Amino acid sequence: MAGATVELTDVDFAVKTGSGVALVDFWAPWCGPCRMQAPIVERVAADYGGRAVVGKVNVDDSIMTAQAFGVSSIPTIVVMKDGHELMRAVGVQSEASLRSAIDSALR
Repeated sequence: MAGATVELTDVDFAVKTGSGVALVDFWAPWCGPCRMQAPIVERVAADYGGRAVVGKVNVDDSIMTAQAFGVSSIPTIVVMKDGHELMRAVGVQSEASLRSAIDSALR
């Protein structure tokens, strides 16, 4: 579905983020700040569908991916281009900062 966040797992992470721009939200359902970040990520996903992948990695379910990215605090937001990390932010991020990071990666 266009404009929705994509659930990313250990199995499909590399395929879904390997080309183009991707914003990845590392989160867990028990994390309060992650629940605050979720609607912000959803709004961004609604506007960038087709131009960037906006995905979520549940760190409890996709431990290998979280470890590969060295995620030790959540929420962690990673912006990638063609499979390479461009930017990382830890803690709740504003909608404006997420949009700015994606716009920068799209240039």
